[in-house]
Amino acid sequence: MTEEAKIIEKRKIPSGTIMMFGFPDVGLVGVIAASHLIEELDLDEVAYLDSTLLPPIIVLHEGLPHSPIRVFGNDSVLLAVSETPLAADTIYPIMYALIDWGKSKNVKMMVSLSGIPLEERQDAKELKVFAAGSSPEMLKTIKDGGVEILSEGYMVGPQAIMLQRCSQLGVPAVTLLAQCFYNYPDPEAAAEVLKGLAGITGVKVDIAKLLEKGEEIRVKARDVMKRTQQEMSNMKKGQEYDIPMYVS
Repeated sequence: MTEEAKIIEKRKIPSGTIMMFGFPDVGLVGVIAASHLIEELDLDEVAYLDSTLLPPIIVLHEGLPHSPIRVFGNDSVLLAVSETPLAADTIYPIMYALIDWGKSKNVKMMVSLSGIPLEERQDAKELKVFAAGSSPEMLKTIKDGGVEILSEGYMVGPQAIMLQRCSQLGVPAVTLLAQCFYNYPDPEAAAEVLKGLAGITGVKVDIAKLLEKGEEIRVKARDVMKRTQQEMSNMKKGQEYDIPMYVS
């Protein structure tokens, strides 16, 4: 952790959990999936991020103030969630603080839940889920979990930093990406990414309620999606449509 971003623990954090991340991004896939996990697994807030890098805002829940970036958990999982999009110039220190903290708690795996934009999303009858891993061993775990590997491409945003940092630290990590709308909340994509999560980690939740509340979620998430769009533009999120070129 840096002096700019600190994790404040509210209770004793168990060792050896699976740590997941759900941050505002394309289709709000990670945020929607994380919210459903919190509800279905009945997770409690166990820690939060205190940082001068965040805008001067608090989140009110039932009249009480909370940090916009919190960690929920139980004895087997930790889930870092942001209720505000991260500015491009704050992603590194904030993600490093969370990842380094997770490593200090001896998490056995880190998993980022996110989306990958699909240009013809409105015409897609089935949504695919892709994944990238921090090591060859994690690629095997992905294959064994029945998820297709994203073998070539670009990744931009918090999930990219998570994968890179974990690779550097030797922490097993996976980024799960469901095909989704670029700038429209996508509960169906969130449901698909949760299926991928179950295959790779064994963390399973019923997604029926998520699909039933799809339209309600889309309406509630509109404002967050608007703010997220601006930050995605700043961090050149559209580059994920590009095909990488290698020069030997």
